[in-house]
Amino acid sequence: MTKNIDIQHLARLARLSIDDQAEQSARDQLANIIAMIDSMRSVDTDNVVPMAHPMDATQRLREDKVTESVDRDQFQANAPATEQGYYLVPQVIDSGE
Repeated sequence: MTKNIDIQHLARLARLSIDDQAEQSARDQLANIIAMIDSMRSVDTDNVVPMAHPMDATQRLREDKVTESVDRDQFQANAPATEQGYYLVPQVIDSGE
């Protein structure tokens, strides 16, 4: 059920420039992808139970507790300028006044 693939149209939609050689390569690759999807559609999956992961695994979760503390003074020790716990930076937006 391979359809005629308009590579130039797809390239225009994607705002891509594509030469003849790349167009043929893309056409072949897309045809292969479509053929693979068609073959996957033919598989009977009526009695298959959906799963999130093919491996039967569980996550090891750790206790949700604070393990680090924030020492603002230590972090701001290397900053060029701070005031009342905030970093001071040069003004970057002109107010227009």
